[in-house]
Amino acid sequence: MRGARNGTLTSTRADHGHRPPPGPSEDSPARPPGAARWSGAASARGQDRTPLRRARPRLYAVDGIRLIAALMVALHHYAGTDRVDRAPNPIWDRPASDLMPTVFRLASYGWIGVEIFFVISGFVICMSCWGRTPRQFFVSRVIRLYPAYWFAIAFTTAVLALLPGVWERLGPRETLLNLTMLQAGSGVGNVDGVYWTLWSELRFYLLFLLVVVTGLTYRKVVVFCCAWGAAAMLAPAARLPLLDLVANPDGAWYFIAGLALYLMHRFGQDLLLWGILGMSWLMAQRELGTRIDEVEHVSGWRGSVAIYTAFLLVMVAVALGATDRVRWQWLVTAGALTYPFYLLHYAAGTAVISRLRDTMDARLLVVLVVAGFLALSWVVHRWVERPLAGMLKRGLDSSFTRMRDAGSGG
Repeated sequence: MRGARNGTLTSTRADHGHRPPPGPSEDSPARPPGAARWSGAASARGQDRTPLRRARPRLYAVDGIRLIAALMVALHHYAGTDRVDRAPNPIWDRPASDLMPTVFRLASYGWIGVEIFFVISGFVICMSCWGRTPRQFFVSRVIRLYPAYWFAIAFTTAVLALLPGVWERLGPRETLLNLTMLQAGSGVGNVDGVYWTLWSELRFYLLFLLVVVTGLTYRKVVVFCCAWGAAAMLAPAARLPLLDLVANPDGAWYFIAGLALYLMHRFGQDLLLWGILGMSWLMAQRELGTRIDEVEHVSGWRGSVAIYTAFLLVMVAVALGATDRVRWQWLVTAGALTYPFYLLHYAAGTAVISRLRDTMDARLLVVLVVAGFLALSWVVHRWVERPLAGMLKRGLDSSFTRMRDAGSGG
């Protein structure tokens, strides 16, 4: 992760040796109840109400892919970054490639989990927004993002206070600003470097909200993908900070790929959607190489492109219904753990490793730390996310109802 230099957690993408993963994708990767699969041909004519087949069940496979991506990122942070392969380093002291060479070679590609998160986010956000009002979209994002995030800030701050030496803690003012999730816009560092991914996610949500406000249709989402892609392509050459901020050229094409995949899932495939997906792949392979050259330094372009391409093919299979028979209930829990696990694992996990590194085999320690944070993530999901989400939803719904009544003169 950019910015995790000299033990300081900042807001740029090299903070953890990779680009952001994700922020979270969505509460449930499922088609809205009663929704139908539609014909892309009919949509192209503006007739977005022609059902092609019955609604599909919850996409359990997406939950599993999200957990795999989160585990890839965690393994990368613990055993595959350029930082952990230095001698000395504050996490392992010795280079990770000396301690566990095979694990290091595999973990050095784990940062691709970030791209996977972004693609899934585009897919699931589009799916979850279909048929929703802007108010519903806003409420769903707040109750999904903030409860686990607030807990993670408190937890990570406490761990870094108890286990100093790996990361430098932020001051009280910066820590409090982190509670807004808007610290990157104010030039303030992150309590944990992985939070920078949320800044990329938030910009995507704000852009996509413009489409939600007008009502989602096949045509509007396609136009949005093309317009956003054009802006992302022009932003580096234009050298306009505002355009770069809005267009997010480093992450845009991953989100666009997810949007195109969801349109395939909902309306069926066509040449235009394959063209958008192909363009996103071509732009992504260049971005992968740029990140390897500028940030990672531990993995190769060919291997990275191969892994990302394999993932895209899996997502194509999901979009076209090849995984519809995957209905393992435990995948629902796996998907629910992904967001809190991602928020909690990095700074606190590496601080724990630094204290226990001499007590057991390095590979066993990585497995135990991952397992421990998965268990903690379940606790957070069950006892923090769910109760707080319910409270926030009731409060926000009440507030919006009051605003509506006040606006109508009631």
